Amino acid sequence: MLEALQGKEVTIYFVDGSNARKGILETVTEKFIKYRTEFEELYIPMTSVCSITLDTKGRERARVGFTQ
Repeated sequence: MLEALQGKEVTIYFVDGSNARKGILETVTEKFIKYRTEFEELYIPMTSVCSITLDTKGRERARVGFTQ
């Protein structure tokens, strides 16, 4: 199932609550995920991954303050 996400920009959420964003999912095996960002290349064990989301559209920021 994760093979369909190879080559796409995804966000990986880990079991400890942290995440890795704005990177490309390069390789998926039974035990590891190879994930590349602009600055580093990560080899992530599957046991530390909680979920993976596909980044499809940027969210619009809520406007704060008063408008005239």
